[in-house]
Amino acid sequence: MSSIFSKLPATLVVGLATTLVSCEALKGPQAIGSVKLDLPGAFSKAESGQNAKISTGWLAEFKDSRMTKVVRDALTHNQGLKAAAFRLKAAREGTIIGRAARLPSINAATSYRETNGRNISASENYSISLNAVWEPDLWGRLRNLDYASRADFAASVADFRGARLSLAANTAQAWCNLVTSEQQLALAKTNVASFSQALIVVERRYKANTLRSVDVQFARNNVANSKRSLSVRQLDRDNAARNLEVLLGRYPAASIQSPTELPFLSESIPVGLPSNLLERRPDLEAARARLFASAQEAEAARKNLLPNLRLTGGASNSSNTLRRAFDPNFLVYTVASSLAQTVYQGGALSARARAVLNRNRAAIEDYTQLALLAFREVESAIETDRSLAEQERYLRQEVKQSQLAVKRALSDISLGIDGASFLEYLEAQRRAEAAGISLIRLKNQRLQNRIDLHLALGGDYSTK
Repeated sequence: MSSIFSKLPATLVVGLATTLVSCEALKGPQAIGSVKLDLPGAFSKAESGQNAKISTGWLAEFKDSRMTKVVRDALTHNQGLKAAAFRLKAAREGTIIGRAARLPSINAATSYRETNGRNISASENYSISLNAVWEPDLWGRLRNLDYASRADFAASVADFRGARLSLAANTAQAWCNLVTSEQQLALAKTNVASFSQALIVVERRYKANTLRSVDVQFARNNVANSKRSLSVRQLDRDNAARNLEVLLGRYPAASIQSPTELPFLSESIPVGLPSNLLERRPDLEAARARLFASAQEAEAARKNLLPNLRLTGGASNSSNTLRRAFDPNFLVYTVASSLAQTVYQGGALSARARAVLNRNRAAIEDYTQLALLAFREVESAIETDRSLAEQERYLRQEVKQSQLAVKRALSDISLGIDGASFLEYLEAQRRAEAAGISLIRLKNQRLQNRIDLHLALGGDYSTK
């Protein structure tokens, strides 16, 4: 692990220690105090500035302008991301609701009554009343709930950032899959032509009694197999295009065009990546915010056991004329206060406090598990990249040798060298086809893994 992350043990210890910092005001709930509670403009920030760079800055590594454009189109038009944006806006309203609970509430009411009867003189009555209620936050319970709602919104912002990063990665991978399927389709067409040409030669020589019937059967088998493979590759290509069009919000336009060259990995993974890059991972940021929110909710639940003070005030007037009903000189004012304490509720309040506290402790364990999983994902992606790079070197040699074997086998047959077999030529063709397909797949696998690495890191190699 030390070869992958610089100063990992110390950073991991500090990170986990931060997670386990306790709130002095509550004997139990724990939170990460770095969560930002004031979040003006958080929605716009989630898709601009550093956050935008984290979401798409890593695309520069692949040096493919078309792939970059496709990813940006997906971030603009994808319906799933638009839905996530509306959910984020809805979550923003929750912070207003939490803040409103700390302010006085004022209600106004008016009424009109008319009395008229055979033995009763007609009369009219107009009334107006204003009532205000305010709960002074003596113990900070409402403040805790307000902070919890803001932290929940911070988590929603991080979730939205995570959705953008995930969509960018999925779109880039879908683009690579489309190019890969395009290359495999082109190779399949070449193989059909090659095997068909070989069949013509075999049938001609069979008629000339220079080859056996079994050679004809094998040649025909290769042609049928290559045509079946072509049909499979065509279907794979069409499905890859559909998957990408769905991400782009274009389906079923069937207008996507792909090049025949995969993006190029020109850079190797830097040695000694700082482990604090993982702090920007949206899922870890969201987990930290939710951990803070759970601590605030647990603190509020404990304070709910304390006495509750409420101030009320009102003004009302009643008159047989509309003008006097609105005349301040005739209003009657009342002000009152009450101090309430729940004496017995079957243990419900205590049970709620314990439940919220246990959810806070569960959030701590979830965050720790998520942090460890993040380290594992990054390490696995880096080790996989090294292994795939080594496999590609050997596979390139395999492709080269199989292509040489096809040329030599055909040359030996043409020269009439003793022991030369047409079956060897057909087998060499099959091996060259398999090696070519494997190389295309391996290149795509390397690209997919590198994209997974950026997803695991939460962005590129340096942006924080």
